[in-house]
Amino acid sequence: MRLVLFHLLLFSSILGAANPVIIENVRVWAAPDSTRVVFDISEPIDHQLISLDSPYRTVIDLKNARISNELTQPGHDDKFLQGIRTATRNQTDLRVVLDLKKYVKHKSFQLKPNQYYGHRLVIDLLGGELEESVAIDTVEVTEKNRPRDVIIALDAGHGGEDPGAIGPKGTYEKEVVLNIAKELYGRINNERGMRAVMIREGDYYMPLRKRIEKAREHKADLFISIHADAFRDSRVHGSSVYVLSQRGASSEAARWLAETENASDLIGGVSLDIKDDVLASVLLDLSQTASLEASIDIADRVLKGLKNVGKVHKRTVQSAGFAVLKSPDIPSILIETAFISNPEEERKLKSKQHRVRLSNAIVTSLHGYFRDFAPEGTLLASRKHIITRGETLSTIAQQYRITTQSLREYNGLKGDLVRVGQTLSIPYNTSGT
Repeated sequence: MRLVLFHLLLFSSILGAANPVIIENVRVWAAPDSTRVVFDISEPIDHQLISLDSPYRTVIDLKNARISNELTQPGHDDKFLQGIRTATRNQTDLRVVLDLKKYVKHKSFQLKPNQYYGHRLVIDLLGGELEESVAIDTVEVTEKNRPRDVIIALDAGHGGEDPGAIGPKGTYEKEVVLNIAKELYGRINNERGMRAVMIREGDYYMPLRKRIEKAREHKADLFISIHADAFRDSRVHGSSVYVLSQRGASSEAARWLAETENASDLIGGVSLDIKDDVLASVLLDLSQTASLEASIDIADRVLKGLKNVGKVHKRTVQSAGFAVLKSPDIPSILIETAFISNPEEERKLKSKQHRVRLSNAIVTSLHGYFRDFAPEGTLLASRKHIITRGETLSTIAQQYRITTQSLREYNGLKGDLVRVGQTLSIPYNTSGT
């Protein structure tokens, strides 16, 4: 009897081992400096990566596997991936060939199931770092001898593998916040002395630390992370503005939001071997005294501006331990434009008109801050006038070829009374002088 049972167990184990891992789907996410290929798999899988040239290829050998659907091919604008093809090896294994447009480095790792996906094998094709550094250096060389623009980094949350929060009607946070960021990008770049840069430009995943790195590469003066998150209670609504907390979160909602945002790297997937000394220093250096003070000032002004657009969730600036705000050298704020879990706010987030109103309110708030605290060496900082004896508001306006009213409004003055030694910020007139 024992011998029969042993053979039955042995036969069952052989059958179990013979069951192939199913490749259920393949998704491709193209970013400016990388491409991510994601295999949705039925269970963890043994795999091996090989690099080949003439032409360039990345070969992925998947042990005891088969694919159940047609392959997704990359888009024409993908900088690295030309196409994907498969072939069966040894009757049981699957070979996937990534045909490349140029040489790339590659990384692979597997992810456990989460709230959105099952098991996944992730292949990252990496490149483009040299091209980016050359472009930035060129800008520095050509503009180093004249006042520069204030640089504002706009970070649309989530993306690619990580959809963010999902509204009652299926609206993805990653999509609406990218649209808001694009609206704000255009609005800022129409302002003299200010320039916006997009941290995430399309639908692809970017780790939280990489977002900080990219802002630093652009030498950003301000980092704005844009979100439209969810809460357990669908009745919760309104905008909020957050800064980094070095202690506890300022409310239950703040704690909840920080936990879900910081989980983005778990959803999108991060290979831990990419943490270098620079990132380690960012993780360790959380003193941030100067940049946190500036962050609080900016956040307070933005929150006041948002009160003119609609209801706010909290009437004061909130704080929580958002990983994306942990840059020790760049003032950083996180704007929750609305709660996408609220049906009415989900509808507003999809409205172009609402995005314009949000952008106008934010830019007006930024103008107020940089009017008072423009970084040294910027165009905005150079437009200052210290009042001397005998000068009036009208004579100063004539000197700069602007109207007295615009000078008064730009400096928040209620009348024409000024004093010797007072500093005025000078707006640019429509002729650009």
